[in-house]
Amino acid sequence: MEEKEFITCCSSVAFDSVKTPFGEVDEVLGGSATYFSTAASYFTSVSIVAVVGTDFPEKHLTFLKSRKIDIEGSKNSRVKPSDGKVNMDMN
Repeated sequence: MEEKEFITCCSSVAFDSVKTPFGEVDEVLGGSATYFSTAASYFTSVSIVAVVGTDFPEKHLTFLKSRKIDIEGSKNSRVKPSDGKVNMDMN
């Protein structure tokens, strides 16, 4: 019997609030585990191990599940949000 390959991604699932000189967004679905697992789910089975804030909306978890991404290894916790700000002078 052939074993099915899968990937386990240990990283962040979060809200991103980003402000650049070109625009601003608040609390959009983000985190490297979100982006990586979504892309990888087109090719293989993916499992996420991450800390997810207790305020994380069910609709985002539903999205991950709709891509057949296993989120059972994720834990709800009170985490402090961070803001990403990019300024044009990147030197």
